[in-house]
Amino acid sequence: MCLAVPLKIVEIDGLNAVGEVEGLRRRMRLDFIKEPKLGEYVIVHAGFAIERLPEKQALEDIAEWAEVENALR
Repeated sequence: MCLAVPLKIVEIDGLNAVGEVEGLRRRMRLDFIKEPKLGEYVIVHAGFAIERLPEKQALEDIAEWAEVENALR
């Protein structure tokens, strides 16, 4: 089983990028995303963006992750 997290692309430098979720920023690679754009959401696993995600779905997923996090506190 693997886990992937939705991140919003906030910086792009070639195939390197920075994604953000709830104020947390992470570096990632964009090798598998054709023509990435700032503001798009992607699913990130092991430092690689592996799939685009519609904004609505990304926001729903982020809310679900927050519920899990709150349940673990």
